[in-house]
Amino acid sequence: MADVLSQGEVESLLAALDASPSDSGGYNRPSMSGSSHEMIGQISVYDFKRPERVSKEQMRAFQALHEGFSREFGASISGMLRSIVEVKLISVDQLTYGEFVFSLENPTCFNLLYSDKLSGHLILDLNPSIIYPIVDRLLGGGKSATQSIPTRPLTEIELRLVSRITKSAITALENSWRNISELKLRVTQIESNPQLVQIVPPNEVIVLISFEITMGELRGIMNLCIPFNTIEPLVGKLSSDTWSAYTKHEVSPEQKAQLEVGLGAAEVEVVAVLAETSITTSDLMQLNVGDVILTERDVREGVTLQVAGRPTFSADVGQLKGNKALEIRKPLRQMREVIQQHVESQQQKKGDAPPAKPAAKAEPAAKG
Repeated sequence: MADVLSQGEVESLLAALDASPSDSGGYNRPSMSGSSHEMIGQISVYDFKRPERVSKEQMRAFQALHEGFSREFGASISGMLRSIVEVKLISVDQLTYGEFVFSLENPTCFNLLYSDKLSGHLILDLNPSIIYPIVDRLLGGGKSATQSIPTRPLTEIELRLVSRITKSAITALENSWRNISELKLRVTQIESNPQLVQIVPPNEVIVLISFEITMGELRGIMNLCIPFNTIEPLVGKLSSDTWSAYTKHEVSPEQKAQLEVGLGAAEVEVVAVLAETSITTSDLMQLNVGDVILTERDVREGVTLQVAGRPTFSADVGQLKGNKALEIRKPLRQMREVIQQHVESQQQKKGDAPPAKPAAKAEPAAKG
């Protein structure tokens, strides 16, 4: 047999496979009529020019990350434009860089973003159908429901105005990626013709995340292009236990300082207790000015200073610059113990106090 089959031999083999059992000269081929449709339904087309390098779990991670980005970015530009702007995530796909570039309009607002934590650039593309209405709104317009979109690149003044939108998008993007990496993105280049920018080879796989920006009756598309090679160092972190935007963060020093400042302005009641004793009601009714009440507290022990009703410090009574004063000797208990006691008392009031510890068994007395 020859090593290479001719075209006629190949067609003969295919015809033999498709032939029915009666036409095959007594050869009984297993019947597939009952399951042929099921097998065909399981077949999926695979294009070797577009290998799927990003897994489904990572694609779900991209979608969850940028849903939070769309909400934050929409709120940010709504406040900037003094108008309701809705940013909606519409698709997360993987395709080649060449397909992405040739699908864009020319001219457009093509921003290259760079971060030291990544291995390349990201692309933030703003469609002219929405970027010109935003510029018009920033310059005091935006009253008409319809607007003609210019077919020209942005001017220098318009680029300065668009940079405010880009900064808001970068801030929201950094916040959404904070659980994975501190990106610290910056704009390195702005182009109007996307075909002039070649950050990766045309057949390189990218993740394309598309958003729809709606301002009144005007709509436009914003695209975020993430080449796979750029985020390859961070791909291992794109899993269900790391990308969630709702995981707990460590408290930063700024947050601690803000909390201390906020609590420092809170007012608490401070009471100095000189001593405590018990007397009868008849003795209380017969008290007069100058009478002395005896207590069991030694004068050298000082007074107890209560903070918010809890004994906290031991202090001495005195006078400072003509005012009554208290000099703190030492703390009676740590504040953590005070809080714990308060929590336990609240639990006892609700009837869900922790079970009491069992009492120790008494040891029998030794004889002799």
